[in-house]
Amino acid sequence: MVKLSKRKKEFKKEFSPDQEYTIDEAVENISKFPKAKFDESIELHLALNINPKNSDQMVRGTVILPNGLGKKVRVCVICKGEMEIQAKEAGADLVGNKDLIEQITKGFLGFDVVIAAPDMMRDLSRLGKILGPRGLMPTPKAGTVTTDVAKAITEAKAGKVAFKSDKQAGIHAGIGKRSFDNDKILENIKELVDAVNNARPAVIKGNLIRSAYLSTTMGPGLRLKL
Repeated sequence: MVKLSKRKKEFKKEFSPDQEYTIDEAVENISKFPKAKFDESIELHLALNINPKNSDQMVRGTVILPNGLGKKVRVCVICKGEMEIQAKEAGADLVGNKDLIEQITKGFLGFDVVIAAPDMMRDLSRLGKILGPRGLMPTPKAGTVTTDVAKAITEAKAGKVAFKSDKQAGIHAGIGKRSFDNDKILENIKELVDAVNNARPAVIKGNLIRSAYLSTTMGPGLRLKL
């Protein structure tokens, strides 16, 4: 038998996995969760009414959260020439080209976002198996393959979130920190949900979102009323 920690016993006593909460109630309850020793992330988990095996039912997009993610975003920019100067002036944490690509192939992953100039994508292709599974591979659709690296860096630092439905027809995204005021969490949730709904595939009829849960890093998932 698995022994429950004191925190988990408190959660189990107060919150039922079968109970549904309005978004306002869920955010309010999260503020009452027993606190961890660090500022936990708050995450939104969505299950979609799509068939993930059909390419025309993929849901993907980007959104800039109005209140950011509450953390320092480390931006890596792979470019050369004049763009390197632009990237450094815009506040990129790491800037380079083939030398930086070589570091990444050897296991260096000290960044949260990767932005690349279009002329670097051929060299970057060798990083697909490293960056792809971590959701870090630059793509034009996410705005991370661009000639305007300064704009991409500013958006990433401001809390731009890329989302994409996975093989289980789900979307999982951070929307802030427990230290945020409840109003800021609610604003971020609304912005993300609106962006997901706006990315609805044309073939999908009815509600796109089948179920939704809000959780913290160490806490339980609270089922949301849709």
